[in-house]
Amino acid sequence: MSMIIPLLNFEEGFRASPYIDTEGYPTVGVGFLIGPKGASVSNYTFSLTKNVSDVWLQELVNSKLSDMKAQPSIAAALKQCNPARADVLLSMAYQMGVDGLAGFKNTLAMITAGNFTGAAAGMLNSKWAKQTPKRAQRHAEVMRTGAYDIYKGLI
Repeated sequence: MSMIIPLLNFEEGFRASPYIDTEGYPTVGVGFLIGPKGASVSNYTFSLTKNVSDVWLQELVNSKLSDMKAQPSIAAALKQCNPARADVLLSMAYQMGVDGLAGFKNTLAMITAGNFTGAAAGMLNSKWAKQTPKRAQRHAEVMRTGAYDIYKGLI
């Protein structure tokens, strides 16, 4: 069973009120961009409930999954994944975009070949892992084991 919504809520964090993200964009919820870079957060006077955020997030996940299936290397890897491993790929695509995930050519090839230990090592040997090391370590462990054990008590 997919745990993508609680996974993304944990990894991205939920904020009900608009804020400026690390790149300078007005953002709300679970990293939802709501305005142009440099816009003042005072332009956004609403708040978002967790339930509405989860519905919005599911719609974004559905769209992201369609985009992932349109990329042959990602689609081939997804076919080899159980739900936990597929959630890791979705989380990576949510964080860095489908094109960013597609750049993990060797990792995706290892997943397609069923070499999940090698894929986990490839994930950890990346710029992404250096930028978000804890998230990458958790995701690599799920990819290696096919289970959410590392998230026990977190999601």
